[in-house]
Amino acid sequence: MDRRIFGLETEYGITCTLRGQRRLTPDETARYLFRSVVAWGRSSNVFLENGGRLYLDVGSHPEFASPECDSIWDVVRYDRAGDQIIYDLVVNAEARLRDEGIRGNISIFKNNTDSAGNSYGCHENFLVARAEESNDYLDVFIPFLVTRQIFAGAGKILSTSRGQSFSLSQRAEHIWEDVSSATTRSRPIINTRDEPHADAEMYRRLHVIVGDSNMSQYATFLKVGSAACVLKMLETPGFTLRDLTLENPIRAIREVSSDITCRHPIRLANGKEMSALDIQKYLLSRALDYRDEHGFGDEENQALSMWEESLQLLEHNPMALSDRLDWVAKLHLLRRYEDRHGKTLSSPEAQMIDLQYHDINPHRGLFFSLENNGIMRTFVSKEDVDLATHSAPRTTRAHLRGRFITAAKEKQREYTVDWVHLKINDQSQRTVVCNDPFKYQDERVDQLIDAM
Repeated sequence: MDRRIFGLETEYGITCTLRGQRRLTPDETARYLFRSVVAWGRSSNVFLENGGRLYLDVGSHPEFASPECDSIWDVVRYDRAGDQIIYDLVVNAEARLRDEGIRGNISIFKNNTDSAGNSYGCHENFLVARAEESNDYLDVFIPFLVTRQIFAGAGKILSTSRGQSFSLSQRAEHIWEDVSSATTRSRPIINTRDEPHADAEMYRRLHVIVGDSNMSQYATFLKVGSAACVLKMLETPGFTLRDLTLENPIRAIREVSSDITCRHPIRLANGKEMSALDIQKYLLSRALDYRDEHGFGDEENQALSMWEESLQLLEHNPMALSDRLDWVAKLHLLRRYEDRHGKTLSSPEAQMIDLQYHDINPHRGLFFSLENNGIMRTFVSKEDVDLATHSAPRTTRAHLRGRFITAAKEKQREYTVDWVHLKINDQSQRTVVCNDPFKYQDERVDQLIDAM
């Protein structure tokens, strides 16, 4: 596809504590968090003026789904805007707690696991043509996703029978299948539920649920951008990629996650062995060939350069990526703390560093401390993020949704919206169906807005 729609769905962990002790349950905290949303006259499942969706998911996890983006940079921008939208809810909720005489601080973590062993996800969506065959996803795309954690993992202290160890990925231990229609009962790498949110005869949505939530803008861009490059190679007739089918993808994803050297051999279905670094280097080399033979777009070329740079440093000097990749940045913090204070990964202090890295409070989170001090590389300005919290992308269907919601709120009209439908809730039940996610101008929507 020359143009592609991208999206991220991010679920967040939530706590309310006072002096380290739990003050409210996650369910009670979530009710305070979403009270301002319900006060808008809506439920805890709403679409916003920026075209995205704000939702309270199973397990009292706030979730922000980005609007449809046709730019990888927009994916990064709206991902960060989601953090800001959720944090604004925290500020409002804490004010209500104070007004009601309840003492406690609400923390929101952009991570993927909690202390009880539960996992919540960061799902990636890629629009693909319906005609594309999916066999190559097993041969190539799943091995790519399994090994991509060497640059896309968020890092985690993992408790094992042998004690604590550092792993690359937070999601790896919670994945149980390669492909499946399930999302929670038996989490797969790729969710196959056929829900394109578009013309079902033309498109389907590739729903990747294996990835970690990234704090780093660099890691988010690289995660999505490298996947876009691999998808384009798979979709191009005549461009060949060797069969990389893994003998056991679920065993492999855990083996890769537990290997911070990225060199541990994993077994392919053909009996050969390659390390995660080997598989990524091979796919990168073919992507470079593709660039020379067919050409990538500007953003894909940017991702290609970042991919090449990251793999070179992972092979020769991985800690040099502590200003770009989440797992390296976190490991650097932990090692520095260990050197200064003699603490091990099993210490409460190390566990706290592991968690606080993901705190989205810009005044308290460890990642934001690194970013505010110029240590982490950034690409999206605060002004761009602020704009993205209330303004939709202008070159996708999200623009129509954002205009409609803004107009309905201004005119105090009741409405119903989902990814495809825009409806005014009156006697006529006027509805516009927007099946083309690339279409950002539509006379029918103009007329619907004028009729309010």
